[in-house]
Amino acid sequence: MKQWVCEIAYDSTSGPKKALESFYLPSEDDVRTAVTKKGGYVLSIRPHERSPLERLLARSSWWQVQLLRGIMFRSMAVSPGVAFWKIIQAETNPKRQNILAPAREALARGLGVIDALKALNIFDQGTIAILAASERANKLSEGIPHAIHSITQKKKNARAIMGTMSWLGFDLITILQSLFWGKDMVLGWFRGNAPEEPEKLAEYNSVVNNLDLTWDILIYSAFLIGGFMIWAVISFFLNRGKKDWPTARIVRKIPLIGAYLRDLGFSDSMLACARMMKGLVPISDALKQAGEATTSPEVSKYWDEANKDLERGIGLGAAMDREPLSRAERLELATLSDIGQVATIMESIAEMRAQAAKTKHSLIVWLAFALTGVYLALAFGSAIYALTVMNMSMDSMMGGLTEGII
Repeated sequence: MKQWVCEIAYDSTSGPKKALESFYLPSEDDVRTAVTKKGGYVLSIRPHERSPLERLLARSSWWQVQLLRGIMFRSMAVSPGVAFWKIIQAETNPKRQNILAPAREALARGLGVIDALKALNIFDQGTIAILAASERANKLSEGIPHAIHSITQKKKNARAIMGTMSWLGFDLITILQSLFWGKDMVLGWFRGNAPEEPEKLAEYNSVVNNLDLTWDILIYSAFLIGGFMIWAVISFFLNRGKKDWPTARIVRKIPLIGAYLRDLGFSDSMLACARMMKGLVPISDALKQAGEATTSPEVSKYWDEANKDLERGIGLGAAMDREPLSRAERLELATLSDIGQVATIMESIAEMRAQAAKTKHSLIVWLAFALTGVYLALAFGSAIYALTVMNMSMDSMMGGLTEGII
């Protein structure tokens, strides 16, 4: 499904008239068919593209929370789909109207509120899964506060990481500027004041060349790391809501960060599955929906394989007893004797995974500080090393002056 902007010509008593309309349909052929049914003629079709300001507004957690709260308050009197439709119809801001256009088209075609929210492509997989689980259990109003809590918690985690990285980046940029702008001046002075004795000159040149190589490694490695971090942040922002993309695959291969994302994925999917179980949603549907609750392929694969085993007649506890769950989690699931215990155990696993994610988040922050400390130590150490070289050159110069006086 995709949003299209179509320029249409209609026949009228006063002659042809042009109109610009949007459609939320799978392909251009579907758009042409829809226009023909309305009695119009297609002049041009193009995919709808949001402006940078619209993308920034759509990705903001504040606006997402306000949208969900509006649906929750209005759904007390009417159905969630009608509540969402009223919000869209009451919107007067052109930019927000463009953002909400896919949802308006989805609701107009008779799709449900979850399909309309998915059409916006602004919520992450975990948030959509929590909402879908609540909607399947006919308790969407009760599930929206959990979705809002998930959004705000992820915002806090992202803010903490960004704050830490910004401070560390400031330290690195400060040291990097000193190295980058002072390198040619310092090394130029060293090479211009080299000792004249052949034995000392060879040792002196070796030290200067090693210092030059060290500073080059520090400077270029800092540029590469900084470029990768900027690229990763921009990529995650632009691809928010997608299941998988190249940058995410690269980031997941980083050991500690990959484990952190996996814990978050299990926390979201286990919580969504538990809510569906409590709402008496069929087990196979609950497992399938849980697999869509995360962007981590490893977690999605876990739920898909568990669902396949369940379809083959294997018990739920045995089907879920597999990697990458920890030994304690697997033992707890393997001892299931009552289906009523499943939701409670899943909530317990979700809580443990959330705590594990917080621990890994702290480790990532402290490791970033430690690596920055190592970089600063190398930078200052090389500077002290430069003073040693300077002392060697000064001794040589002073020795030459003394010999001239004598």
